[in-house]
Amino acid sequence: MADYKMLFLVGLPRSGTTMLEHMLSSHSMIQGGPEPHILTPLAYLGVWDKVDKAPYDHILSAEAQKLFVQQLPNKEKDYWEACRAYCDVLYSRYLQAKGNKKICLDKTPAYSLVLPFIAKVYPDAKYIILTRHPIATFSSFANSFFDGNYKIAQAHNPILNRYIPVIADFLRKKEVDLFHIKYEDLVKEPEMWFEKICEFIDVPYEPEAIEYGKMQDEEHKKGLGDPLGVKQHTRPTTSSLKKWVEELSSDPEKLKMMREIIERIADEDLEIFGYPKETIWKPLEDAKGIVVRQKKQKLNRYLLERKAIIYLREFARRNKFFRKVLDRIHLACEVLLRE
Repeated sequence: MADYKMLFLVGLPRSGTTMLEHMLSSHSMIQGGPEPHILTPLAYLGVWDKVDKAPYDHILSAEAQKLFVQQLPNKEKDYWEACRAYCDVLYSRYLQAKGNKKICLDKTPAYSLVLPFIAKVYPDAKYIILTRHPIATFSSFANSFFDGNYKIAQAHNPILNRYIPVIADFLRKKEVDLFHIKYEDLVKEPEMWFEKICEFIDVPYEPEAIEYGKMQDEEHKKGLGDPLGVKQHTRPTTSSLKKWVEELSSDPEKLKMMREIIERIADEDLEIFGYPKETIWKPLEDAKGIVVRQKKQKLNRYLLERKAIIYLREFARRNKFFRKVLDRIHLACEVLLRE
């Protein structure tokens, strides 16, 4: 057994996981960092699940691995131990490289989609489940990555319909040691909730970690994760709690689309997720139809890149000539870069 403890932070994209990761990483005993995406590809090697498409015969590979595993002395138990050994080498050596803290924190939102697999590999780990109001999450997702276009965001990745049912099921089964916290509660009372989190992880409460922006260097801020919001603040803030209400109050089309998306999620899943259907629209109802002019986001390099990608991707879809030019450039690059 590796000489460290594993901590997984689970949540949807744009649900506040980067903020909480920064707080936890500011603790003297916890080592976080950029999203490593170690377990997601491991989950799709073929025994637990397989990819839909791969540069090898993934169907044959999956069946062959299952047959092979059945020949092992302890069958699937040996396979889970092998997966654990692979991860233990990477996580433990990451800790060594960073100074030998005893708790390794992995915050990778895509892990939400393979939680049963991760629980098999790390049944003794601790899991923090961070949930946020579903519509606030989707609004942030669409505005951060798709220039506020809800339709394109949903077509690209229907995060509420994909993530909420699997996280709700994980919360419902309680097969591992987990702690569920809502984003809204955390940002309103960060001291109280961070103390509870430290107690759950079994580490001393260090209130200075809440001021994460004052404690981390630029190296920690690199990599995948929140490219916008978390860098604007040095500690949890309630400034984004009502943004979705302001947006939907002034946009009937977006409101209609969100109602349709929420309606497709099971009532029991929304309830255990922390946002029952009977109360999910209350913040909007409390606004009493007041139209609020939203503040426009300040343009930066990241937002300009996203706008260009969205425009060019849509243009390539509609314009056959432009698509043909891109295909030729792609082919030329393949030829020039071929080893």
